[in-house]
Amino acid sequence: MLYRAFCLALVAFALAGCQGSNPYVASSRPLPPAPAQAAHTFDASAYPAAPRDYGRYRSWSWRAGQSPSGVAGGDPGQLADAVSGALDQHGLRPARGGRGDVLVSADMRVERRLRQVRDYDSYDPYYGPYPYGGVGVGGYRNGYGAYGSVPVVRTYEVEVLVVRIDLFDAATGQPVWSASAETSGDKSSPRARERALRESVDKALSGYPPS
Repeated sequence: MLYRAFCLALVAFALAGCQGSNPYVASSRPLPPAPAQAAHTFDASAYPAAPRDYGRYRSWSWRAGQSPSGVAGGDPGQLADAVSGALDQHGLRPARGGRGDVLVSADMRVERRLRQVRDYDSYDPYYGPYPYGGVGVGGYRNGYGAYGSVPVVRTYEVEVLVVRIDLFDAATGQPVWSASAETSGDKSSPRARERALRESVDKALSGYPPS
């Protein structure tokens, strides 16, 4: 009984405290005035970047006015011809008498890659009669045997031709496209190397313009 009376008195005291005045008063300082130039300044970071219009790129020229030179693994003239032909297929024509809409740089090199081939030595399980005995002794008895496959991984090294192509907006200098591709295979003859070069260039530009 005394405990219940104590609890009631404690609740009444708490309610009386809640009805008192709050010593904490909310206050705030006004925001400083905006600078005068804010009304005339465009904040580009507040808006998403506009999608790039690749349709306005119609001509190209070499960046810094120089075609590829000193490239490793092939003839720079062949690289220049391959890039020019691939760009033409994507609607970009060489600029006449000036700088193009996009600036192009290209290089190639030969790198080594490790390839792995998985082979299997086969065997087959069986159960059945098999001969037993020695010389002059004949007969059969049932038994187990097995023929199966064991995976064998063979690693070998190959040379690949790597081509990298970069496109830059001529007006702003910003990069608009960058890709690289590689081709392996027979490069023992000049014709084979030229074919591998053109294949790598076509792969590098296969996604231009991006959808």
